[in-house]
Amino acid sequence: MAVFVSAVRRIRTGLAFALAPMLMLAVIAMMGTPVHAATKLLQLSSDPYTNSTSQHATEVEPDTYSFGSTIVSAVQVGRFFGGGSSNIGFATSTDGGKSWTHGFLPGTTVFATPAGIYARTSDPSVAFDAAHNVWMISYLGLFPSGNTVEVDVLVSRSTDGGLTWGMPVAVSATGAFNDKNWSVCDDTATSPFYGYCYTEFDVPTHNDLIEMSTSTDGGETWGAAISTPDNAHGIGGQPLVQPSGKVIVPINGFASKGGSLMAFTSGDGGASLSKALIITHIDFAPIPGNIRAGTLISAEIDGAGTVYVAWSDCRFEVKCATNDLVISTTSDGVNWSPPARVPIDPIASGVDHFLPGLGVDKATSAGGAHLGLVYYFYPTSNCTTSTCQLDVGFISSVNGGATWSTRQVIAGPMSLTWLANTSQGLMVGDYMSTSFVGGVAFPALVSANAPSGGVFDEALFTVMGGFSVTGGNNNGRGDAVMVSPDQAPAYTAPLTNQ
Repeated sequence: MAVFVSAVRRIRTGLAFALAPMLMLAVIAMMGTPVHAATKLLQLSSDPYTNSTSQHATEVEPDTYSFGSTIVSAVQVGRFFGGGSSNIGFATSTDGGKSWTHGFLPGTTVFATPAGIYARTSDPSVAFDAAHNVWMISYLGLFPSGNTVEVDVLVSRSTDGGLTWGMPVAVSATGAFNDKNWSVCDDTATSPFYGYCYTEFDVPTHNDLIEMSTSTDGGETWGAAISTPDNAHGIGGQPLVQPSGKVIVPINGFASKGGSLMAFTSGDGGASLSKALIITHIDFAPIPGNIRAGTLISAEIDGAGTVYVAWSDCRFEVKCATNDLVISTTSDGVNWSPPARVPIDPIASGVDHFLPGLGVDKATSAGGAHLGLVYYFYPTSNCTTSTCQLDVGFISSVNGGATWSTRQVIAGPMSLTWLANTSQGLMVGDYMSTSFVGGVAFPALVSANAPSGGVFDEALFTVMGGFSVTGGNNNGRGDAVMVSPDQAPAYTAPLTNQ
């Protein structure tokens, strides 16, 4: 574990100089019309591993969660080409993002300290259990003791505010090949299921059968996983808990050419699940440049229990030429609003938007809900691996997504060749995240510089001081759908996204 000291790096020019080894503040030149005159990126972690079997120095796929003044982030560290990483790293702030402490989970992989039984780890997800005062990072443990057909779902727990972490606890270790875990806890003191925690995942060995497990003791033990009564199949579910204790799980399904948004619920503390309903088809234009980016959703909930789901979709573009980000909402998991375009750029702009990381301030709700959305984009989608320019943007709303601010570019341009390579493309992550503390939005993102001496320079960042969400007058809710499901490009989601 290390407490960061600071250093400065100018990301956009690629002319970097280190003033200290652990933490870098990056001053980013802005594109477009910025909300802030300058944005400083704060590096939260870096890859310390040297095993020859994975790519260094790489960090990919961050998630975050906040409660009170604490934010915990988790990230894959040392990415393998064929899936997983050398370990899961964490970065924690207990003072609202002013200072950060980072480290790496113990007892996970053979590279961890102390060493564990797993060859690799993947898919970190952060949760907090207020009833038991326990932070959790759930993740996948690949190939225990050399068993290459088994992938377990694990949780590491922290009882000191996310500063140190215990040894892995099994959520599901039945010998199956599991994928895309996500955890959440019921933190509403008046809920009948206060202190219940839920981890949803899918099982590729059973054609992505959806399963969910429940813990009632702060993640020390987990019940047997259960499936929906219709044995639904999907990937990338993100469970959310309403103040009433009802669990709503939006998830990617496989209906239609580009997949679908589905959802299922539980109203009895995870003892049973509803059938999975198909909410809408997803229209997706495959992203050029061999970057690893698909249709996985990003979901959050406001203080009153409204669920917001964002994903990448081309339905508002003629001939599905590029992808916008769209959002749908629900208050019950059954009735959903029509997908609305987030007006980041004009229709037909040629900009491709993908990998959304949605955050919602739980101190706000309904027509006054504050939303922050971080995402990756290509300013010009007509590009190749050698010519694509990868940037990171941020946009916000103060009225539940009715209108939005002007976009702000916070990182880039990056060349795709600066990114870790995988069997499914060049990688920043299958997802990223935004969390609020004290009304301020903290996005977690991966940014990169050119490799040097055969070593990558790809790491986890946030925005120094976060973003004060301001919203704006840009409205995409009246935009016309230009593509029917049968006109969308064919896109087959991979059965596993490790």
